Amino acid sequence: MVTKVVMPRLSLTMKEGTVGKWYKNEGDVVSKGEPIVEVVSEKATYDLEAPASGILRKILVQEGVDATVNATIAVITVADEPFSDADTIAETLQPSEGEGEKRVLASPAAKRLAREHGVDLSTVKGSGSEGRINEEDVNRTIDEKSSNLPKVKEIIPLSGFRKTSAERLSTSFRTAPHSTIMMEVDVSKIMELHKQTHVSYTTIIVKAIAKALVNHPLMNSTLDDDKIKVFEDVNVGVAVATKNGLVVPVTRNADKKQTKEIDDGLKEMTEKANQGKLSKEEVTGGTFTITNLGMFGVDFFTPIINPPEAAILGVGGIVEKPLVVNGKIEIKPVMVLSLSYDHRIVDGAPAAEFLRNVKERIEKMLDFEV
Repeated sequence: MVTKVVMPRLSLTMKEGTVGKWYKNEGDVVSKGEPIVEVVSEKATYDLEAPASGILRKILVQEGVDATVNATIAVITVADEPFSDADTIAETLQPSEGEGEKRVLASPAAKRLAREHGVDLSTVKGSGSEGRINEEDVNRTIDEKSSNLPKVKEIIPLSGFRKTSAERLSTSFRTAPHSTIMMEVDVSKIMELHKQTHVSYTTIIVKAIAKALVNHPLMNSTLDDDKIKVFEDVNVGVAVATKNGLVVPVTRNADKKQTKEIDDGLKEMTEKANQGKLSKEEVTGGTFTITNLGMFGVDFFTPIINPPEAAILGVGGIVEKPLVVNGKIEIKPVMVLSLSYDHRIVDGAPAAEFLRNVKERIEKMLDFEV
């Protein structure tokens, strides 16, 4: 029986992934459930398991090459089974919609670069197998046509995490009308909690956000065609910067977890994110995202919504400022929270009420059982 190994869909918005490393060679015996290939998705490096036992008969997508979701990247058969790969190869290499009737053998990265610079791929000579055009071939053509431009020191392929993150954020900014509001928050009490328990400030904000989302369910939703879908689960993602790009591990049911439990989970997922070992379950299913740039000395910023969510919270650094308290000026530690929201789903007033709820929970230390 012929079994196709396909590029998995690891999130609602994922369109393609990159084949990282094949753990098996053509002709090797594989067992169902055994990791056979590393796939770089939009948020993590994921080990794809064999869907059946047998022989890895044909590898159709090589390491470092992109493939669209559900594209066949390899074929598994039983030993000595007659197999013709013509149909499967034709299916895998078929040009995607919008690429025209004329077939040009080129990598997805080369096609994207050609579109960006207006390069006709039919005029480019490919250096890959069977004349396949790669990104370097397109760059060489661009350089030949633009010899008067500054010399390029290095070309960093936009692939893996960075490529998908760029695509998602570009789509978010084009399709979702962003609006951002900001509030200063007195963090005196959570600083004491941080000193006493050593839980991170991000953890404390995750807890405050999760509880506030329960009271303001519209912030915990998504726009699907002409319908607003309000999520029952409160799954808070936290953006983590890694050497391979931005990833967003998700704390599921954060509203039902104690602060220490959230902190332990965040520490574990952050370590796995830096190692590129987050599982599919740990990077999918988010309903709201937090991004913290306070540790870099940033006071405030306007974050871009992580699609398909309705909002995202930006967290600035803690600074001491004079505040009026009971008619007296006192020096207090404050941080600025920046809430960007999709104006198609949420209006300014309910967004402000939500952010005020978050502010109140942080300043009054509401529901912070450890």
